[in-house]
Amino acid sequence: MKDIIFYFYGYVVFFYSLGLMVSYVILMWLAELGILRSKHSHLSVYPKYIMDNSPYTPGVSIIAPAYNEEKTIVNNVNSLLAQEYPIFEVVIVNDGSRDKTLELLIEHFSLVEVPFAYVEYIHTKPYRRLFKSTRTEYKRLIVVDKENGGTKADAVNAGLNASSYPYFINTDVDCILSKDAISRCIMPFLESEDVIAVSGVMAASNGCRIEKGQMVELRPPHTPCPLFQTLEYMRSFFIGKMGWSTINAMPNVSGGYGMFDKNVVMAAGGYSGDSFAEDMDMLIRMVGYCCDFGRKYRVVQIPANCCWTEVPPTLKVLYRQRVRWGHGLIQTFVRHRRFLFNWKYRQLGMVTLPYVLIFECLAPVIEFFGLLTFLYQALTGVVNWKTAVVIFFGLYAFCISLSLVVLFYDYSLGGSFRKVKSYLWIIGAAILEPFLYHPLIVVFSIKGYCNFLLNKKAVWGEMSRKGFAGSKKKEKSGEREKGGES
Repeated sequence: MKDIIFYFYGYVVFFYSLGLMVSYVILMWLAELGILRSKHSHLSVYPKYIMDNSPYTPGVSIIAPAYNEEKTIVNNVNSLLAQEYPIFEVVIVNDGSRDKTLELLIEHFSLVEVPFAYVEYIHTKPYRRLFKSTRTEYKRLIVVDKENGGTKADAVNAGLNASSYPYFINTDVDCILSKDAISRCIMPFLESEDVIAVSGVMAASNGCRIEKGQMVELRPPHTPCPLFQTLEYMRSFFIGKMGWSTINAMPNVSGGYGMFDKNVVMAAGGYSGDSFAEDMDMLIRMVGYCCDFGRKYRVVQIPANCCWTEVPPTLKVLYRQRVRWGHGLIQTFVRHRRFLFNWKYRQLGMVTLPYVLIFECLAPVIEFFGLLTFLYQALTGVVNWKTAVVIFFGLYAFCISLSLVVLFYDYSLGGSFRKVKSYLWIIGAAILEPFLYHPLIVVFSIKGYCNFLLNKKAVWGEMSRKGFAGSKKKEKSGEREKGGES
């Protein structure tokens, strides 16, 4: 009986892997269609001229929470203020920082407290005060001071309460935005009133040269953790999100960078303050709101690099991040289980969530027990090694081919890197990823699942980052990281 169970599970793993490969082939094809149809990979001169001069150009709020960011806050804010767009504001939410973040903002940008009719449309931890600059060159800057809420979502909600414009960008204060990030992402909104959210491509800033908050030179990371994540980000955006966008079935808009219709977000209740996967949670509720009230909607991924973010530089930081993502993924499915296989919620209920459940949420569990089954059969001498080797090299060749397709898409669209030889580092990561990086992600995800099932309290932990200046800064308990890249 035991052998029958093991053999049955072996066939389950085989057909599961085959289904996953077929799904990736379909996503690659859809991504190619999306890229070919996209008008936003390059922003032409004429639309840019119209946006810069039209009185009907909509305003955009950039909302960036900050917690204990004293080492880089000035350069980071200057970077956000450097957008080449006619109407925007930068809303920095000081989320109860315990260092000199607020003092440095006040000193460098000549901020003064101003009377402000703060209306709590979305409930957050208590609002304290609002600052604006006395200097005209910083007239776009607003700083909201509030008590620490423990999550990024709570701080973003406070920024939404204080923001002025109909569209907003949710980003992190230590992200570097391309100067035309707003212009690229606003285009889908201007072309269709059905668009409720737009995602731009995010890339890892580790290894890049950044001076005074501006990207000076694009270079791949030369250390293992960031290098593997660079490939992972490329795959997520250029195949995953780009493919899903083609059929209007995006699973999430990254918490590190995305533009949203503020009215839809507010109508859906804002961000869930206790969510550990706030990016996916928010988009599900936005789509749910549209479906409940019969509103047409579109979520768009544009194949243009709009943002660079510092990814976890060490295995310790990566472990904490991925455990939290695993916890958040299970939390999201439990919270929004009514959407699953529900025709009312269109592609989200019938395609996206079932796929994420089967091929992303369950994948670590199936892989883990599949490996244990294989080891048991190998030790008991029942493995057909010739067949096993053929299957292994088939799967390995497919993984390498998938990564090469991703690199081709990236390079053909202008490239994450200026030098072709930089891509050799990514190819090296693709060769080693199945053996070194992917098994760790499987284990970290399962740990996150177990934490949720055991009702273990999730914490943000102490996270160390090197920062753009090369200095090491620590995010202590209560701090946030970037959103997930499902």
